[in-house]
Amino acid sequence: MPALSDPAPHADSPAGAVARSGAETVSLDDSARCPCQSGEAFGSCCGPYLSGQASPPTVERLMRSRYTAFAVRDAAYLLHSWHPSTRPATLELEPGIRWFRLDILDRVAGGLLDSTGIVEFEARYRMPPAGNSGDESRPAVGIQHERSRFERAEGRWTYVDGE
Repeated sequence: MPALSDPAPHADSPAGAVARSGAETVSLDDSARCPCQSGEAFGSCCGPYLSGQASPPTVERLMRSRYTAFAVRDAAYLLHSWHPSTRPATLELEPGIRWFRLDILDRVAGGLLDSTGIVEFEARYRMPPAGNSGDESRPAVGIQHERSRFERAEGRWTYVDGE
């Protein structure tokens, strides 16, 4: 596991932003099912966004690609896709969290011709059993429910914040 104390900036990270991950980034084959649960293969879904070959054309696609980045622990992509006005200087991902399900509940605007948009979603994750109350042999399951706001910055969709 890489050390978290002195991370180096990722080549794709914005200037001054540092990506930290408590575990190695997970590599996916292009033919593997995309973690965002679109039903598409990673190579024709979120893969081109995470690799920098393309930019998500809609806020829903950006939301799905950010979920995938959490699932594969790609902190650099998360920073890159964050709006400059709200982007943290560093991002440290929890090594034991395993994201396993994404449900898109609502989308407002955020299309090809829009400048803002909102996506409401629920993302489910598992935490390691150590430190959980109750049965120590079973991982705890959590749900992240959020209405995320997105804006275009320099022509591409970016995550602003969520409630």
